[in-house]
Amino acid sequence: MSQPPDSVKTVLVTGSAGRIGQAVAQALMQRGHRVHGFDLHPSPHAHSDFVADLNDTRTLTTAMTGVESLVHLAATPDDVDDPARDLFPANITGLYHVLETARHAGVQRLVLASSGQVNWHRNHSGPWPIGAEDAVSPRSWYAATKMFLESIGSSFAAQHGMSVIIARLGWCPRTAEQVAEISQSQLYQDLYLSPNDAAQFFVCAAEAPLSITCATLYATSRPVAQARYDLAPAKALIGFEPAQQWPEGTEIVLGQRFAR
Repeated sequence: MSQPPDSVKTVLVTGSAGRIGQAVAQALMQRGHRVHGFDLHPSPHAHSDFVADLNDTRTLTTAMTGVESLVHLAATPDDVDDPARDLFPANITGLYHVLETARHAGVQRLVLASSGQVNWHRNHSGPWPIGAEDAVSPRSWYAATKMFLESIGSSFAAQHGMSVIIARLGWCPRTAEQVAEISQSQLYQDLYLSPNDAAQFFVCAAEAPLSITCATLYATSRPVAQARYDLAPAKALIGFEPAQQWPEGTEIVLGQRFAR
């Protein structure tokens, strides 16, 4: 169902050619929103497609023109052997350029993709479900960059009056090997996030009322055995309810759709 004309938004999706980004951009378009895609690779689901690096501030400025909501997914998605070379440029410096460009462009809503890896030790030991108010326990440098994202996101809400939703995401696998790893662990199955549920979460976040000042919300698909994250605030605040459960949605990855 598309949106009525007065509620149609212009949304910039960074990382729009990735496995979550494609699903998000497609779902936003199906809802009738105008989608700008920004990625290192061409985006198959966008009205306007910008192919550039996050440090290309000129292209970022053009992509941000007229944008009301930003869904920021672009990042190095996990730990790497050389964080200074392969993690920090996108996840720290790139984030700086994206948020400052959004601020100067007058973007009203920031939806920032964090990770359940900020709760790494609690994920494994409990008690569950983990809530946004619980202390974080980051896995490593990747999770530390996401904690930086969360911190500066809350700062932008407080200092610049922007509406910020921080999404602590479950595990949305990118490869057949990751699907196989999840299949061997009940914990990982409970933390699983299908591409379709991820898309619906970000659509809900992009469309949520601007009266939300700053919120940190968890997103997974329906847990198989145990709710590891508290999903109730996402339902109450933005209306997100996961529709799928492991292994639903893995066919998208195994079929190499949205698998990058």
